Amino acid sequence: MIETDSVAIEQCAKLLKDNRLTIAFAESATGGSLTSTFAKLPEAGSFLKGGIVCYDAKLKEKLLGVSKSLVDQYSPESKEVTQEMAVRLKNLIDADVLVAVTGLPSAGGSESAEKPVGTMFYSIVLGKKVMNCRELFTGTPDAIISQTIEQIGKTITKALINHHRLANTAV
Repeated sequence: MIETDSVAIEQCAKLLKDNRLTIAFAESATGGSLTSTFAKLPEAGSFLKGGIVCYDAKLKEKLLGVSKSLVDQYSPESKEVTQEMAVRLKNLIDADVLVAVTGLPSAGGSESAEKPVGTMFYSIVLGKKVMNCRELFTGTPDAIISQTIEQIGKTITKALINHHRLANTAV
């Protein structure tokens, strides 16, 4: 079972609730764990719109409309594909914050010397701004996924504070 220090996720959820914003996810490497983490919080229905798990590259193409040529050129686990997943998620789920995540929590994907196991990509769409992040985590697949979820929570929280200039919000 995925264990996370949920402080960042709780802070993120509070900002979403307090500002009446919604969030949605397109997950690959995290396999639904990110959406599940948010769903377990009190009043999740006030901010969580939903999530899509598209672990296989063909689902990224068919469900979200990511072009096969983009997947072929950059790999299913890449900044370019992750960004496209986040941007295209808006066509399926209308939310204020859109998040996509791909990566390599274990061997068997597009890992290489430049992109080793533990490399995780996530993109966040907030308003007209798109943020792309690449992180390298270590440990078991569970640990890598947990670290990814926590980092995404921190990044969204920071983006919300910057975007909405919530300097007075206790975080």
